[in-house]
Amino acid sequence: MPTVAAPPVPQIQNTTDHEIESPKKNRIQVSNTKKPLFFYVNLAKRYIQQRDEVVLSALGMAITTVVTIAEILKNNGFATEKKVSTSSVSMKDENKGRLVQKAKIEIVLEKSEKFDNLMAPTNTESKSAANEKSKQK
Repeated sequence: MPTVAAPPVPQIQNTTDHEIESPKKNRIQVSNTKKPLFFYVNLAKRYIQQRDEVVLSALGMAITTVVTIAEILKNNGFATEKKVSTSSVSMKDENKGRLVQKAKIEIVLEKSEKFDNLMAPTNTESKSAANEKSKQK
């Protein structure tokens, strides 16, 4: 009896909703429990430096953290607000096993005109300190 080769089994990759929703490399999903606030501020600066814009995203209680990060970046002149969008998403409650609605925010920030000057290393302070030391000798 001849043997019949089985058809190839399709490979299924595990993906999260985040990966399906947006494969962008400039998205930061903020949690209010996992990392300190300035971790996200510095990460956002790096993303803006590399890609000229960053998308800050959060759900529920982390929304205030995202707004704070965006305001820090704007007030210090690193970024300008490009777009803010809000929505709600259905999620399964881990404790009760039912669907619940969670608020969602996305803030798109783009590189400000002053960004490169602000990110440049400040050698003027170290030079003036060196000049003061040489004058004292």
